[in-house]
Amino acid sequence: MSYALFRPLLFNMDPERAHDMTLALLDKAHKARALGFVYGQQALPVDSMGLRFSNPVGLAAGLDKNGDYIDALAELGFGFIEIGTVTPKPQAGNDKPRLFRIKQAEAIINRMGFNNKGVDHLIQNVKRCKYKGNIGINIGKNAVTPVENAADDYVYCLERVYPHASYITVNISSPNTANLRDLQSGEALTALLDTIKERHSQLATEYGFYVPLVLKVAPDLDESQIDYISQQLIDFEIDGLITTNTTLSRVGVEDLPDGEQMGGLSGRPVSHLSTLVLQQFAERLDHKVALVGVGGIDSGAKAVKKIEVGADLVQLYSGLIYQGPGLVQSCIQAIGGYYDTLSE
Repeated sequence: MSYALFRPLLFNMDPERAHDMTLALLDKAHKARALGFVYGQQALPVDSMGLRFSNPVGLAAGLDKNGDYIDALAELGFGFIEIGTVTPKPQAGNDKPRLFRIKQAEAIINRMGFNNKGVDHLIQNVKRCKYKGNIGINIGKNAVTPVENAADDYVYCLERVYPHASYITVNISSPNTANLRDLQSGEALTALLDTIKERHSQLATEYGFYVPLVLKVAPDLDESQIDYISQQLIDFEIDGLITTNTTLSRVGVEDLPDGEQMGGLSGRPVSHLSTLVLQQFAERLDHKVALVGVGGIDSGAKAVKKIEVGADLVQLYSGLIYQGPGLVQSCIQAIGGYYDTLSE
């Protein structure tokens, strides 16, 4: 109810300013010890990628790019938090305006461009936070790095975040960094995974513990691409797959104000497409790789649908903007009810 009253004020503001203000207010509420009382943790343990999650509902990367608000966000009841995307060097991202609400469709278009304060800043925030749950760190490449040298940036970030992450996500699916999605296909993907996995294995030996490695892909994949990526995941023993990032499709928003903006579309219109891609990967991977379903989850029923088609875990982002923090609890409860039906 409180968010329903507050939302019209936020929605009358510039979207990026509203985003920043919301996180700042959330942090103040956390420091005033007001959040845990309202939301709190719901226990629904799930084991995946060799990790135990307190519940299967996580925060998707992008909302807290720099890890500035980990403790505050955790108090909303998430079973895990993914921060980033982070790059080796700080970068401003694309020119503003770069974030657009499409209210009629409960959608968002963004072309942020991996704006972040750099990997070293993020690591300091992770080291300072008090949250004891799983923290995923999502890594990318700097915009000025040629795509043929992308592996250098991913390895740089991998080396620095390895001792601080519960799992590490390699983001090759943002549509807002030039040519990044080229890394999802053919020899480019094979070469990238080969380089990253080799260094990942070395780091596991050096540190004496294993940090799961995850890939994040786009929903704009055809079946041949899904076939190829699936085989690469198995061949390189990648631990998890996040499906999906934002879409370049404009189905569902093409005739709405700001529906023509450049960038990635998220929210309700991407729900069916992202779930279909998740299902296609699940059929091919046959439980050999953990699956994280994200995209268009704005209700408990949508979260359950991801679990039904093969997701082990789910993540929220755009649905939080429209439904508010109570969506976390709704999804946990709905998934718990679904688990109960399986055990009857």
